[in-house]
Amino acid sequence: QVQLAESGGGSVQAGGSLRLSCALSGGDYGDFTFAWFRQTLGKEREVVASIDDDDWTSYSESVKDRFIISQDTPKKTLYLQMNNLKSEDSSTYFCAAAPRRLTAIQALNLGAPAFEIWGRGTQVTVSS
Repeated sequence: QVQLAESGGGSVQAGGSLRLSCALSGGDYGDFTFAWFRQTLGKEREVVASIDDDDWTSYSESVKDRFIISQDTPKKTLYLQMNNLKSEDSSTYFCAAAPRRLTAIQALNLGAPAFEIWGRGTQVTVSS
């Protein structure tokens, strides 16, 4: 069974940094396209960043120039480096995998409906 597991969430002051990790198990990493999403209570899940198998990346406007998505294919691990965090970045962050090859831009534009495998999420809290 293919599973995703996030780690690295926590509490940080505004302006600080956190690095999230997402480990894939039970599947071939190259069979998927990956992205990070976040969801705050009462709001829709929004895509934050995506990456394709050529390591091209795409970001939402709200995190562009602050967040960096990357992947280590041999380690089957996805990362999200979050810098200059703001209080509005506080949310539960999810990694997700789409079971087909998409470009990073396609993945960002398609959003949650294109992704079938989800981690349980990790909480990020930014205090001002």
